[in-house]
Amino acid sequence: MPSLQKTSPPQCRPQASPVVCPTHRDEVAAAGSELIGGPFGRRALIGGSALTPARVIALVVIGMFALGMVQKIPCYDWAWFRGTTSQYTHACYSDIPHLFVGRGFAEGLVPYFDRLGGDIEFLEYPVLTGLFMQLAAWLTPGGGDMMHREQTYWMINAGMLMVCAAVMAVCVARTHRRRPWDGLLVALAPAFALTATVNWDLLAVALTAAAVLMWSRGRFLAFGILIGLATAAKFYPLLLLGPLLLLCWRAWKWREYFVALLGAGGAWLAVNLPVMLLAPEGWKQFYLFSTERNIDFGSVWLLISQRTGVSIPPGTANTFAVLLMLLACAGIAVLTLTAPRRPRFVQLAFLVVAAFVLTNKVYSPQYVLWLIPLAALARPRWRDFLIWQACEVMYFLGIWMYLAFTTSGNKQGLPTDGYHFVVVLHVLGTLYLCAVVVRDILAPERDVVRQDGSDDPSGGVLDGAEDVFVVGAAAHPARHAAAVVEGPRVEWGVPRG
Repeated sequence: MPSLQKTSPPQCRPQASPVVCPTHRDEVAAAGSELIGGPFGRRALIGGSALTPARVIALVVIGMFALGMVQKIPCYDWAWFRGTTSQYTHACYSDIPHLFVGRGFAEGLVPYFDRLGGDIEFLEYPVLTGLFMQLAAWLTPGGGDMMHREQTYWMINAGMLMVCAAVMAVCVARTHRRRPWDGLLVALAPAFALTATVNWDLLAVALTAAAVLMWSRGRFLAFGILIGLATAAKFYPLLLLGPLLLLCWRAWKWREYFVALLGAGGAWLAVNLPVMLLAPEGWKQFYLFSTERNIDFGSVWLLISQRTGVSIPPGTANTFAVLLMLLACAGIAVLTLTAPRRPRFVQLAFLVVAAFVLTNKVYSPQYVLWLIPLAALARPRWRDFLIWQACEVMYFLGIWMYLAFTTSGNKQGLPTDGYHFVVVLHVLGTLYLCAVVVRDILAPERDVVRQDGSDDPSGGVLDGAEDVFVVGAAAHPARHAAAVVEGPRVEWGVPRG
Protein backbone atom coordinates (compact mmCIF):
# COMPACT_ATOMS: atom_id res chain seq x y z
CA MET A 1 0.00 0.00 0.00
CA PRO A 2 1.16 3.58 -0.57
CA SER A 3 2.66 5.40 2.35
CA LEU A 4 2.71 9.15 2.95
CA GLN A 5 5.08 8.86 5.89
CA LYS A 6 8.19 10.92 5.29
CA THR A 7 11.49 9.09 5.42
CA SER A 8 14.69 11.09 5.48
CA PRO A 9 17.75 9.69 3.70
CA PRO A 10 20.77 9.24 5.96
CA GLN A 11 23.30 12.05 5.82
CA CYS A 12 26.45 11.29 3.86
CA ARG A 13 29.94 11.20 5.25
CA PRO A 14 32.27 14.11 4.53
CA GLN A 15 33.87 13.76 1.14
CA ALA A 16 37.64 13.58 0.91
CA SER A 17 37.91 14.72 -2.71
CA PRO A 18 35.76 17.28 -4.55
CA VAL A 19 36.10 15.51 -7.91
CA VAL A 20 35.73 11.82 -8.71
CA CYS A 21 38.63 10.57 -10.81
CA PRO A 22 37.35 7.85 -13.17
CA THR A 23 40.83 6.36 -13.58
CA HIS A 24 40.68 5.41 -9.88
CA ARG A 25 37.28 3.69 -10.08
CA ASP A 26 36.89 2.42 -13.63
CA GLU A 27 39.20 -0.31 -14.95
CA VAL A 28 38.59 0.59 -18.59
CA ALA A 29 39.24 4.28 -17.94
CA ALA A 30 42.43 3.39 -16.07
CA ALA A 31 43.65 1.20 -18.92
CA GLY A 32 42.78 3.82 -21.52
CA SER A 33 44.60 6.52 -19.58
CA GLU A 34 47.91 4.76 -20.32
CA LEU A 35 47.81 6.50 -23.69
CA ILE A 36 48.22 9.86 -21.93
CA GLY A 37 50.52 8.92 -19.08
CA GLY A 38 48.47 6.67 -16.83
CA PRO A 39 45.87 7.18 -14.09
CA PHE A 40 45.47 10.48 -12.29
CA GLY A 41 48.15 10.66 -9.59
CA ARG A 42 47.66 11.50 -5.96
CA ARG A 43 50.14 14.39 -6.24
CA ALA A 44 48.46 15.93 -9.27
CA LEU A 45 47.19 19.49 -8.88
CA ILE A 46 43.46 20.01 -9.33
CA GLY A 47 42.31 23.34 -10.72
CA GLY A 48 45.82 24.61 -11.33
CA SER A 49 45.41 24.82 -15.11
CA ALA A 50 43.30 26.78 -17.53
CA LEU A 51 42.29 23.42 -19.04
CA THR A 52 39.41 22.63 -16.70
CA PRO A 53 37.49 19.37 -17.25
CA ALA A 54 34.70 21.19 -19.12
CA ARG A 55 37.20 22.88 -21.45
CA VAL A 56 39.07 19.67 -22.10
CA ILE A 57 35.81 17.89 -22.89
CA ALA A 58 34.73 20.72 -25.20
CA LEU A 59 38.01 20.44 -27.11
CA VAL A 60 37.71 16.65 -27.32
CA VAL A 61 34.12 16.77 -28.60
CA ILE A 62 35.07 19.35 -31.25
CA GLY A 63 37.96 17.09 -32.29
CA MET A 64 35.68 14.06 -32.55
CA PHE A 65 33.12 16.10 -34.47
CA ALA A 66 35.85 17.13 -36.89
CA LEU A 67 36.81 13.48 -37.35
CA GLY A 68 33.21 12.74 -38.17
CA MET A 69 33.34 15.46 -40.83
CA VAL A 70 36.48 13.90 -42.26
CA GLN A 71 34.63 10.59 -42.48
CA LYS A 72 32.10 12.34 -44.75
CA ILE A 73 34.73 13.56 -47.24
CA PRO A 74 34.02 10.87 -49.90
CA CYS A 75 30.40 12.00 -49.95
CA TYR A 76 31.27 15.71 -49.77
CA ASP A 77 33.60 15.40 -52.75
CA TRP A 78 31.38 13.36 -55.04
CA ALA A 79 29.22 10.55 -53.62
CA TRP A 80 26.27 12.80 -52.65
CA PHE A 81 26.09 14.04 -56.21
CA ARG A 82 27.18 11.19 -58.52
CA GLY A 83 25.12 8.15 -57.76
CA THR A 84 23.03 6.72 -54.97
CA THR A 85 25.00 3.65 -53.98
CA SER A 86 28.39 5.29 -53.37
CA GLN A 87 27.19 7.31 -50.38
CA TYR A 88 26.07 4.05 -48.78
CA THR A 89 29.18 2.00 -49.52
CA HIS A 90 31.28 4.81 -47.97
CA ALA A 91 28.83 5.04 -45.01
CA CYS A 92 28.83 8.83 -45.31
CA TYR A 93 25.20 9.60 -46.13
CA SER A 94 23.63 12.82 -44.78
CA ASP A 95 20.11 14.21 -45.15
CA ILE A 96 21.41 17.79 -45.05
CA PRO A 97 22.63 18.35 -48.65
CA HIS A 98 19.76 16.34 -50.14
CA LEU A 99 17.05 18.25 -48.31
CA PHE A 100 18.60 21.59 -49.28
CA VAL A 101 17.19 20.88 -52.72
CA GLY A 102 14.44 18.43 -51.82
CA ARG A 103 12.70 20.76 -49.36
CA GLY A 104 12.94 23.92 -51.40
CA PHE A 105 15.68 25.79 -49.51
CA ALA A 106 17.75 26.10 -52.69
CA GLU A 107 14.79 27.80 -54.39
CA GLY A 108 14.15 30.20 -51.52
CA LEU A 109 10.88 28.56 -50.42
CA VAL A 110 9.73 29.41 -46.90
CA PRO A 111 9.20 26.34 -44.66
CA TYR A 112 5.58 25.63 -43.66
CA PHE A 113 4.26 28.50 -45.80
CA ASP A 114 5.29 27.43 -49.32
CA ARG A 115 4.14 24.13 -50.78
CA LEU A 116 6.67 21.64 -52.07
CA GLY A 117 6.34 19.93 -55.42
CA GLY A 118 6.45 16.30 -54.36
CA ASP A 119 4.91 13.57 -52.22
CA ILE A 120 5.34 15.73 -49.12
CA GLU A 121 3.48 19.03 -49.38
CA PHE A 122 5.34 20.90 -46.64
CA LEU A 123 8.51 20.54 -44.58
CA GLU A 124 8.02 17.55 -42.26
CA TYR A 125 10.21 18.75 -39.37
CA PRO A 126 9.18 20.48 -36.12
CA VAL A 127 9.20 24.27 -36.20
CA LEU A 128 12.46 24.98 -34.35
CA THR A 129 14.36 22.50 -36.51
CA GLY A 130 12.81 24.13 -39.56
CA LEU A 131 14.05 27.51 -38.35
CA PHE A 132 17.53 26.04 -37.87
CA MET A 133 17.48 24.70 -41.43
CA GLN A 134 16.22 28.03 -42.78
CA LEU A 135 18.91 29.98 -40.93
CA ALA A 136 21.57 27.84 -42.58
CA ALA A 137 19.88 28.42 -45.96
CA TRP A 138 19.98 32.20 -45.40
CA LEU A 139 23.71 31.93 -44.74
CA THR A 140 24.27 29.91 -47.91
CA PRO A 141 25.19 32.16 -50.87
CA GLY A 142 22.79 32.05 -53.80
CA GLY A 143 23.69 31.52 -57.44
CA GLY A 144 26.48 29.43 -58.89
CA ASP A 145 26.84 25.68 -59.19
CA MET A 146 24.20 23.70 -57.25
CA MET A 147 26.74 21.14 -56.08
CA HIS A 148 28.85 23.90 -54.54
CA ARG A 149 25.77 25.37 -52.85
CA GLU A 150 24.86 21.98 -51.35
CA GLN A 151 28.41 21.58 -50.07
CA THR A 152 28.30 25.05 -48.55
CA TYR A 153 24.91 24.37 -46.95
CA TRP A 154 26.28 21.18 -45.37
CA MET A 155 29.37 23.00 -44.08
CA ILE A 156 27.29 25.80 -42.53
CA ASN A 157 25.00 23.27 -40.86
CA ALA A 158 28.05 21.31 -39.66
CA GLY A 159 29.46 24.46 -38.05
CA MET A 160 26.18 25.18 -36.28
CA LEU A 161 25.83 21.56 -35.18
CA MET A 162 29.40 21.61 -33.84
CA VAL A 163 28.35 24.39 -31.47
CA CYS A 164 25.41 22.22 -30.38
CA ALA A 165 27.79 19.30 -29.79
CA ALA A 166 30.06 21.43 -27.59
CA VAL A 167 27.06 22.68 -25.59
CA MET A 168 25.82 19.11 -25.14
CA ALA A 169 29.17 17.79 -23.89
CA VAL A 170 29.84 20.72 -21.53
CA CYS A 171 26.34 20.46 -20.05
CA VAL A 172 26.86 16.75 -19.37
CA ALA A 173 30.24 17.50 -17.76
CA ARG A 174 28.68 20.08 -15.45
CA THR A 175 25.51 18.21 -14.50
CA HIS A 176 27.19 16.00 -11.89
CA ARG A 177 29.40 18.47 -10.04
CA ARG A 178 31.74 15.82 -8.64
CA ARG A 179 31.93 13.76 -11.86
CA PRO A 180 32.84 16.20 -14.66
CA TRP A 181 34.97 13.62 -16.48
CA ASP A 182 31.88 11.57 -17.28
CA GLY A 183 31.47 14.07 -20.12
CA LEU A 184 34.27 12.22 -21.91
CA LEU A 185 31.85 9.36 -22.47
CA VAL A 186 29.85 11.72 -24.66
CA ALA A 187 32.86 13.36 -26.31
CA LEU A 188 34.55 10.07 -27.23
CA ALA A 189 31.43 8.13 -28.21
CA PRO A 190 32.16 6.70 -31.68
CA ALA A 191 28.48 6.73 -32.66
CA PHE A 192 28.41 10.46 -31.92
CA ALA A 193 31.21 11.20 -34.39
CA LEU A 194 29.61 9.02 -37.08
CA THR A 195 26.05 10.40 -36.82
CA ALA A 196 26.54 14.05 -35.78
CA THR A 197 25.92 15.46 -39.28
CA VAL A 198 23.48 12.88 -40.63
CA ASN A 199 20.54 15.09 -39.62
CA TRP A 200 19.70 18.01 -37.30
CA ASP A 201 19.08 16.01 -34.10
CA LEU A 202 21.97 17.62 -32.21
CA LEU A 203 19.92 20.81 -31.81
CA ALA A 204 17.30 19.04 -29.68
CA VAL A 205 19.98 16.96 -27.92
CA ALA A 206 21.92 20.10 -26.88
CA LEU A 207 18.76 21.81 -25.60
CA THR A 208 17.82 18.68 -23.64
CA ALA A 209 21.30 18.42 -22.08
CA ALA A 210 21.10 22.09 -21.09
CA ALA A 211 17.65 21.47 -19.58
CA VAL A 212 18.95 18.60 -17.45
CA LEU A 213 21.79 20.84 -16.26
CA MET A 214 19.31 23.56 -15.28
CA TRP A 215 17.20 21.07 -13.32
CA SER A 216 20.29 19.84 -11.49
CA ARG A 217 20.96 23.45 -10.44
CA GLY A 218 17.43 23.94 -9.13
CA ARG A 219 16.39 26.27 -11.96
CA PHE A 220 12.97 24.77 -12.65
CA LEU A 221 11.61 27.45 -14.97
CA ALA A 222 14.77 27.44 -17.10
CA PHE A 223 14.52 23.65 -17.29
CA GLY A 224 10.94 23.89 -18.49
CA ILE A 225 11.72 26.54 -21.09
CA LEU A 226 14.60 24.51 -22.49
CA ILE A 227 12.53 21.31 -22.58
CA GLY A 228 9.79 23.24 -24.39
CA LEU A 229 12.30 24.51 -26.94
CA ALA A 230 13.81 21.03 -27.33
CA THR A 231 10.33 19.59 -27.94
CA ALA A 232 9.79 22.28 -30.57
CA ALA A 233 12.87 20.84 -32.33
CA LYS A 234 12.17 17.11 -31.80
CA PHE A 235 9.40 15.21 -30.04
CA TYR A 236 11.40 12.98 -27.68
CA PRO A 237 12.44 15.60 -25.03
CA LEU A 238 8.79 15.83 -23.97
CA LEU A 239 9.16 12.31 -22.57
CA LEU A 240 11.42 13.56 -19.76
CA LEU A 241 8.44 15.23 -18.08
CA GLY A 242 6.95 11.79 -17.35
CA PRO A 243 9.75 10.43 -15.13
CA LEU A 244 10.05 13.83 -13.50
CA LEU A 245 6.38 13.69 -12.58
CA LEU A 246 6.90 10.33 -10.87
CA LEU A 247 9.98 11.51 -8.96
CA CYS A 248 8.31 14.73 -7.84
CA TRP A 249 5.30 12.68 -6.77
CA ARG A 250 7.49 10.40 -4.65
CA ALA A 251 9.30 13.40 -3.11
CA TRP A 252 6.12 15.57 -3.05
CA LYS A 253 7.74 18.41 -5.00
CA TRP A 254 4.67 19.55 -6.87
CA ARG A 255 5.38 23.29 -7.04
CA GLU A 256 8.73 22.76 -8.75
CA TYR A 257 7.22 20.33 -11.24
CA PHE A 258 4.35 22.59 -12.24
CA VAL A 259 6.68 25.58 -12.64
CA ALA A 260 8.74 23.45 -15.04
CA LEU A 261 5.60 22.24 -16.82
CA LEU A 262 4.36 25.81 -17.24
CA GLY A 263 7.74 26.87 -18.66
CA ALA A 264 7.75 23.96 -21.11
CA GLY A 265 4.25 24.68 -22.36
CA GLY A 266 4.92 28.40 -22.69
CA ALA A 267 8.19 27.93 -24.61
CA TRP A 268 6.67 25.36 -26.96
CA LEU A 269 3.71 27.62 -27.69
CA ALA A 270 5.94 30.66 -28.22
CA VAL A 271 7.74 28.82 -31.02
CA ASN A 272 4.79 26.96 -32.54
CA LEU A 273 1.85 29.34 -32.18
CA PRO A 274 2.86 31.85 -34.90
CA VAL A 275 3.29 29.08 -37.47
CA MET A 276 0.23 27.25 -36.17
CA LEU A 277 -1.93 30.34 -36.75
CA LEU A 278 -0.37 31.66 -39.96
CA ALA A 279 0.38 28.37 -41.74
CA PRO A 280 -1.76 25.65 -40.12
CA GLU A 281 -1.43 23.20 -43.02
CA GLY A 282 2.35 23.44 -43.02
CA TRP A 283 2.53 23.23 -39.23
CA LYS A 284 0.51 19.99 -39.19
CA GLN A 285 2.81 18.26 -41.69
CA PHE A 286 5.22 16.93 -39.04
CA TYR A 287 2.41 15.34 -37.04
CA LEU A 288 0.66 13.93 -40.12
CA PHE A 289 3.92 12.53 -41.44
CA SER A 290 4.74 10.90 -38.08
CA THR A 291 1.29 9.28 -37.96
CA GLU A 292 1.02 8.20 -41.58
CA ARG A 293 4.58 7.08 -42.35
CA ASN A 294 5.11 3.40 -42.94
CA ILE A 295 7.29 1.24 -40.74
CA ASP A 296 10.87 2.01 -41.64
CA PHE A 297 14.51 1.07 -41.22
CA GLY A 298 15.82 -0.07 -37.85
CA SER A 299 12.48 -0.76 -36.21
CA VAL A 300 11.39 -4.07 -34.74
CA TRP A 301 8.23 -3.68 -36.83
CA LEU A 302 10.17 -3.80 -40.08
CA LEU A 303 12.10 -6.79 -38.78
CA ILE A 304 8.87 -8.62 -37.95
CA SER A 305 7.32 -7.69 -41.30
CA GLN A 306 10.32 -8.85 -43.33
CA ARG A 307 10.78 -12.07 -41.38
CA THR A 308 7.11 -13.07 -41.54
CA GLY A 309 6.26 -11.60 -44.94
CA VAL A 310 3.21 -9.91 -43.40
CA SER A 311 2.67 -6.23 -44.21
CA ILE A 312 2.05 -4.05 -41.13
CA PRO A 313 -0.05 -0.96 -41.98
CA PRO A 314 0.92 2.36 -40.34
CA GLY A 315 -2.24 2.42 -38.22
CA THR A 316 -1.56 -1.04 -36.82
CA ALA A 317 2.07 -0.18 -36.11
CA ASN A 318 0.97 3.05 -34.38
CA THR A 319 -1.45 1.17 -32.15
CA PHE A 320 1.01 -1.51 -31.08
CA ALA A 321 3.85 1.01 -30.65
CA VAL A 322 1.68 3.15 -28.37
CA LEU A 323 0.53 0.12 -26.38
CA LEU A 324 4.10 -1.11 -25.89
CA MET A 325 5.25 2.38 -24.93
CA LEU A 326 2.45 2.68 -22.38
CA LEU A 327 3.37 -0.72 -20.99
CA ALA A 328 7.00 0.36 -20.66
CA CYS A 329 5.96 3.61 -18.97
CA ALA A 330 3.79 1.64 -16.53
CA GLY A 331 6.79 -0.53 -15.69
CA ILE A 332 8.96 2.56 -15.17
CA ALA A 333 6.25 4.01 -12.89
CA VAL A 334 6.15 0.85 -10.75
CA LEU A 335 9.94 0.82 -10.62
CA THR A 336 10.04 4.47 -9.56
CA LEU A 337 7.53 4.15 -6.74
CA THR A 338 8.73 0.80 -5.37
CA ALA A 339 12.53 1.10 -5.62
CA PRO A 340 14.37 0.95 -2.27
CA ARG A 341 15.70 4.45 -2.90
CA ARG A 342 14.21 7.02 -5.24
CA PRO A 343 15.84 6.52 -8.68
CA ARG A 344 18.03 9.23 -10.10
CA PHE A 345 16.36 11.53 -12.63
CA VAL A 346 18.69 10.70 -15.52
CA GLN A 347 18.28 6.96 -14.93
CA LEU A 348 14.55 7.21 -15.59
CA ALA A 349 15.07 9.71 -18.41
CA PHE A 350 17.34 7.23 -20.17
CA LEU A 351 14.87 4.38 -19.68
CA VAL A 352 11.86 6.24 -21.06
CA VAL A 353 13.73 7.55 -24.14
CA ALA A 354 15.20 4.09 -24.75
CA ALA A 355 11.69 2.62 -24.57
CA PHE A 356 10.52 5.14 -27.16
CA VAL A 357 13.46 4.32 -29.42
CA LEU A 358 12.81 0.58 -29.22
CA THR A 359 9.06 0.78 -29.85
CA ASN A 360 9.09 3.46 -32.56
CA LYS A 361 8.22 2.77 -36.21
CA VAL A 362 11.66 3.87 -37.34
CA TYR A 363 15.18 3.94 -35.91
CA SER A 364 17.34 6.29 -37.94
CA PRO A 365 21.08 5.98 -37.17
CA GLN A 366 21.27 9.49 -35.66
CA TYR A 367 18.66 8.64 -33.02
CA VAL A 368 21.52 7.24 -30.95
CA LEU A 369 22.38 10.89 -30.22
CA TRP A 370 19.23 11.14 -28.10
CA LEU A 371 20.56 8.48 -25.75
CA ILE A 372 24.28 9.24 -25.53
CA PRO A 373 24.14 12.13 -22.99
CA LEU A 374 21.52 10.36 -20.87
CA ALA A 375 23.47 7.09 -20.95
CA ALA A 376 26.67 8.86 -19.85
CA LEU A 377 24.85 10.27 -16.82
CA ALA A 378 22.71 7.23 -16.03
CA ARG A 379 25.45 4.58 -16.20
CA PRO A 380 28.91 6.22 -16.29
CA ARG A 381 30.89 2.99 -16.68
CA TRP A 382 33.14 2.72 -19.73
CA ARG A 383 32.72 -1.02 -20.19
CA ASP A 384 28.92 -0.92 -20.39
CA PHE A 385 28.93 2.28 -22.44
CA LEU A 386 31.40 0.87 -24.99
CA ILE A 387 29.50 -2.42 -25.31
CA TRP A 388 26.41 -0.43 -26.23
CA GLN A 389 28.38 1.86 -28.55
CA ALA A 390 29.88 -1.14 -30.36
CA CYS A 391 26.37 -2.39 -31.11
CA GLU A 392 25.35 1.05 -32.38
CA VAL A 393 28.41 1.36 -34.62
CA MET A 394 27.62 -2.05 -36.10
CA TYR A 395 24.08 -0.88 -36.79
CA PHE A 396 25.37 2.36 -38.35
CA LEU A 397 27.54 0.40 -40.78
CA GLY A 398 24.88 -2.25 -41.34
CA ILE A 399 22.10 0.12 -42.40
CA TRP A 400 24.25 1.76 -45.08
CA MET A 401 25.58 -1.56 -46.35
CA TYR A 402 22.02 -2.86 -46.54
CA LEU A 403 20.92 0.20 -48.52
CA ALA A 404 23.90 -0.35 -50.81
CA PHE A 405 22.73 -3.93 -51.31
CA THR A 406 19.16 -2.88 -52.16
CA THR A 407 20.11 0.01 -54.47
CA SER A 408 23.04 -1.49 -56.40
CA GLY A 409 22.46 -3.57 -59.49
CA ASN A 410 25.18 -6.08 -58.58
CA LYS A 411 23.84 -6.55 -55.01
CA GLN A 412 27.01 -5.31 -53.34
CA GLY A 413 26.59 -4.82 -49.61
CA LEU A 414 24.81 -6.47 -46.70
CA PRO A 415 21.94 -8.84 -47.55
CA THR A 416 18.66 -8.87 -45.68
CA ASP A 417 19.65 -11.53 -43.13
CA GLY A 418 22.77 -9.58 -42.23
CA TYR A 419 20.72 -6.43 -41.85
CA HIS A 420 18.33 -8.23 -39.52
CA PHE A 421 21.32 -9.29 -37.43
CA VAL A 422 22.51 -5.69 -36.91
CA VAL A 423 18.96 -4.57 -36.03
CA VAL A 424 18.80 -7.28 -33.37
CA LEU A 425 22.28 -6.25 -32.21
CA HIS A 426 21.12 -2.63 -31.79
CA VAL A 427 18.05 -3.77 -29.83
CA LEU A 428 20.08 -6.10 -27.58
CA GLY A 429 22.72 -3.44 -26.95
CA THR A 430 20.10 -0.92 -25.87
CA LEU A 431 18.30 -3.49 -23.73
CA TYR A 432 21.61 -4.41 -22.09
CA LEU A 433 22.23 -0.84 -21.02
CA CYS A 434 18.62 -0.57 -19.81
CA ALA A 435 19.11 -3.74 -17.77
CA VAL A 436 22.18 -2.45 -15.92
CA VAL A 437 20.42 0.86 -15.22
CA VAL A 438 17.42 -1.02 -13.79
CA ARG A 439 19.80 -3.15 -11.71
CA ASP A 440 21.36 0.03 -10.30
CA ILE A 441 17.91 1.31 -9.38
CA LEU A 442 16.95 -1.91 -7.60
CA ALA A 443 20.36 -2.20 -5.89
CA PRO A 444 21.53 1.41 -5.36
CA GLU A 445 24.73 0.17 -3.73
CA ARG A 446 25.89 -0.87 -7.22
CA ASP A 447 25.21 2.54 -8.77
CA VAL A 448 28.66 4.04 -9.40
CA VAL A 449 27.30 7.58 -8.96
CA ARG A 450 25.97 6.72 -5.49
CA GLN A 451 28.94 4.70 -4.28
CA ASP A 452 30.66 7.86 -2.99
CA GLY A 453 27.63 8.79 -0.89
CA SER A 454 25.84 10.96 -3.44
CA ASP A 455 22.09 10.77 -3.84
CA ASP A 456 20.93 12.33 -7.13
CA PRO A 457 23.40 14.93 -8.43
CA SER A 458 21.19 15.65 -11.45
CA GLY A 459 18.04 15.75 -9.35
CA GLY A 460 18.12 19.37 -8.25
CA VAL A 461 15.42 19.73 -5.62
CA LEU A 462 15.17 15.92 -5.51
CA ASP A 463 18.80 15.51 -4.41
CA GLY A 464 18.75 14.33 -0.80
CA ALA A 465 15.00 14.98 -0.51
CA GLU A 466 12.72 13.02 1.77
CA ASP A 467 10.61 10.20 0.37
CA VAL A 468 6.93 10.99 0.91
CA PHE A 469 4.93 8.73 -1.41
CA VAL A 470 6.21 5.19 -1.84
CA VAL A 471 4.56 1.81 -2.40
CA GLY A 472 5.42 -1.82 -1.78
CA ALA A 473 8.39 -2.84 0.34
CA ALA A 474 9.90 0.64 0.08
CA ALA A 475 6.96 1.99 2.11
CA HIS A 476 7.91 -0.22 5.06
CA PRO A 477 11.71 -0.49 5.25
CA ALA A 478 13.08 -3.15 7.56
CA ARG A 479 14.20 -1.96 10.99
CA HIS A 480 17.20 -4.24 10.93
CA ALA A 481 19.43 -5.27 8.04
CA ALA A 482 18.10 -8.59 6.82
CA ALA A 483 20.15 -9.05 3.70
CA VAL A 484 23.72 -8.66 2.67
CA VAL A 485 24.14 -6.68 -0.55
CA GLU A 486 27.22 -7.17 -2.63
CA GLY A 487 29.40 -4.05 -2.80
CA PRO A 488 30.34 -1.26 -0.41
CA ARG A 489 27.90 0.18 2.08
CA VAL A 490 26.44 3.44 0.84
CA GLU A 491 24.64 6.26 2.61
CA TRP A 492 22.77 8.66 0.36
CA GLY A 493 22.21 12.36 0.43
CA VAL A 494 24.63 15.16 -0.33
CA PRO A 495 24.58 18.06 2.11
CA ARG A 496 23.75 21.40 0.55
CA GLY A 497 26.39 24.06 0.10
